[in-house]
Amino acid sequence: MLLTLGTVATFTSCAGDKKTESDFKYLVDQFADLKIIRYQIPGWDELSLQQKEYAYHLGEAAKYGRDITWDQYCKGNLPLRHVLENILENYQGDKGDGEWENFLVYAKRVFFSNGIHHHYAEDKFFPTCSKEYFQSLMEAVGDGDKCAVILPYVYDRNIYPQRRSTSRDGDIVALSAVNFYDGVTREEADRYYKSIMDVNDPTPISYGLNSKLVKGTDGKIHEDVWKIGGTYGSALEKIAAELKKAAAVAENEHQKIALEKLISYYETGDLNTWDEFNIEWVKDTLGTVDFVNGFIEDYDDPLGRKATWEGYVNIKDQGASRRTKILSENAQWFEHNSPVDDRFKKETVKGITAKVVNGVVLAGACYPSTPIGINLPNADWIRKDHGSKSVTIANITHAYDYAAQESPKSTLTEFAYSEEEVKLAKEYGGYADEIHTDLHECLGHASGQLLPGVPSTSLGEYQSALEEARADLFGLYFIADPKMQELGIVKSDNTWKAQYANYIRNGLMVQFSRVELGRPNTEAHMQNRKLIAEWCYEKGADKKVIEKKVKDGKTYFVVNDFKALRGLFAELLAEIQRIKSEGDYEAGKALIENYAVHIDPELHKEVLERYAALDLKPYGGFINPDIVPVEENGKIVDYKLDYKDNFLQQQLDYGKKYRTL
Repeated sequence: MLLTLGTVATFTSCAGDKKTESDFKYLVDQFADLKIIRYQIPGWDELSLQQKEYAYHLGEAAKYGRDITWDQYCKGNLPLRHVLENILENYQGDKGDGEWENFLVYAKRVFFSNGIHHHYAEDKFFPTCSKEYFQSLMEAVGDGDKCAVILPYVYDRNIYPQRRSTSRDGDIVALSAVNFYDGVTREEADRYYKSIMDVNDPTPISYGLNSKLVKGTDGKIHEDVWKIGGTYGSALEKIAAELKKAAAVAENEHQKIALEKLISYYETGDLNTWDEFNIEWVKDTLGTVDFVNGFIEDYDDPLGRKATWEGYVNIKDQGASRRTKILSENAQWFEHNSPVDDRFKKETVKGITAKVVNGVVLAGACYPSTPIGINLPNADWIRKDHGSKSVTIANITHAYDYAAQESPKSTLTEFAYSEEEVKLAKEYGGYADEIHTDLHECLGHASGQLLPGVPSTSLGEYQSALEEARADLFGLYFIADPKMQELGIVKSDNTWKAQYANYIRNGLMVQFSRVELGRPNTEAHMQNRKLIAEWCYEKGADKKVIEKKVKDGKTYFVVNDFKALRGLFAELLAEIQRIKSEGDYEAGKALIENYAVHIDPELHKEVLERYAALDLKPYGGFINPDIVPVEENGKIVDYKLDYKDNFLQQQLDYGKKYRTL
């Protein structure tokens, strides 16, 4: 379960609040609604040669999955990317006019989103250069024969309009561009998986996680499994080859066994082996280098079943991990004192491993836009019986923060109601964000349990948003608990008050700067935040727990009663946990549809106008540093970091080196 806060403008620091000790430039490019950031990797030089080699091969394995993600997002993505690469590398015509610049922005947007749909809003975006100009570029580099296929879905608003549809007026499978289904309706998909699932199995496999559901010419439905020798086989062969090299230099036996299980899974496509890998992966609690690799998160599937490919490599931040270690050691206390019904609490919380890490390689669905926190594995029974790993990704969070300091304006000073609120956020907001992320990932996702016989897919298309809301609420409730001060993690009530004020301000207003006027709120994490903030605003209206205020013609939302707001967080957490534990689809649907989707058009218009005046980019993504082997006398003696600063060049380099499809 990935927390994708890093792509959202929730950071509270302003330019000039603090200075970095380095002259390292973080913000390196901006276009459309996007900014490109570099990140540093603290602790790399302290790794042993073996650890660096281990990280290097894990990183190569991650990057070889790139084409899988592109193809999963839409079957038209890879053909278009190959055309864009050809134009960017070989076009020799005039580049001095505005049409070329408009084309260049479109190309960058496609590379950033791993395809033709906005990475966050999931709607298709379009070139601002003319169709005729685009065609002339294709013809100039020898791709004229592809125009009839590619240009229609690039320019036609009716072809692949949304990556993942959330429509309430049609078949969300048929209306989604994701490449997870072929000729299958939602009803047929639901019926197929219902027919093969055993709801009484205490250790169910994640049916459909690594396959495309296809209706054959004979009308029969079958799964096309993603494995070596099958679909995506060429990419998975490359991945497995690098994983084998990594296993040879693993830090410990758990890592080695886990990698062997993962390789076997890619060879067979057997989801039982995937579960075995996850169990072994959870056991590795001592290694410094860790990774994510596989078909993992189901956010992109309209039915919340099939997983997008992703890769991640990180190293442990030993000092910062002391905080998360304290939380994980006290996990049972938090579970016992959670404000949910006792029926939904785990009697024994097992194996929560929490740490702070620094990202080393981002890949697949984690690149260029990436989460700032991770909690895996996703299977509820594995989490219950074997535990989970939770990480807060420090260097990514800090890179966002430092990049924000390089901008002259901030959302904080524009949308906070008073100087007192601004001061609170500046002094406590950054640390409060980190603590909330720790609680969300370390304890929130790992809390609670399903009742016997309730499948993990029972909430369908609402599962992702509700799960993120559940974890967020867990963090919001406990960040204000006296236990946090007793543990020495929170030093002042101002920490949680800063988090509450920021969360409500973002959930009710600021985040809508990332949604086109007139469009609904569809992304799972944004729905989560709107649901929580909107529900609490409504339920606390009589006592003005949260108050809407207008000053100088501008709208603000102000928290008047922080303790009462915590009580509302507890109430909503209890209800969403009940919904998940009982598999109450209709109640979950009602919460999302009533509180998470519709944006007030007048407020939305105001937010967009105020945000536009700041001249900020609401989304951020990253350039990976290259890990470069250093060779002496035919032997590798070190692995050095080469920090890149050209986003487009990295995309073109990856297209050459890691092309598999």
